[in-house]
Amino acid sequence: VEAVHLIADGKAPRIPQPKEGATYEGIQKKENAEISWDQPAAALHNWIRGHDKVPGAWATIDGQAVTFYGSSLLDASVPAGQELAIKGASRPGLVTKNGLVVFGNDGKMVLVRNLQFEDGKMIPASKYFSAEETTTLELTEEEKKMAEDIR
Repeated sequence: VEAVHLIADGKAPRIPQPKEGATYEGIQKKENAEISWDQPAAALHNWIRGHDKVPGAWATIDGQAVTFYGSSLLDASVPAGQELAIKGASRPGLVTKNGLVVFGNDGKMVLVRNLQFEDGKMIPASKYFSAEETTTLELTEEEKKMAEDIR
């Protein structure tokens, strides 16, 4: 009760919090989350996972910033896939049936499951080369009636 009265009267002591030992990190900004490719695979994985979901670790692919989500270390032989040039990477990534495989400077691999483009569209990394294909949704007569009823 006494503390509340001191605050209400404007007489409560104000002690600034010391910066030493503080653990708060400022809000990460997207421009600071670019992936530096000259690192071992474990560091790449930690960087991608550490920035998953906000702000999202990113790299430049085909002239646009692409954000990487859902990485895991891949301890297997190099899988078959289609090569994808990534700006700054010493070795192209591989688009495989499981996702995008990227390589650390130690030759080890990281598997990235999802990619998000600058326009906000997110796709499974395994579908990178088929992302341009669009499919149209065909509704049956019953589904069209249901859609009208919902509307």
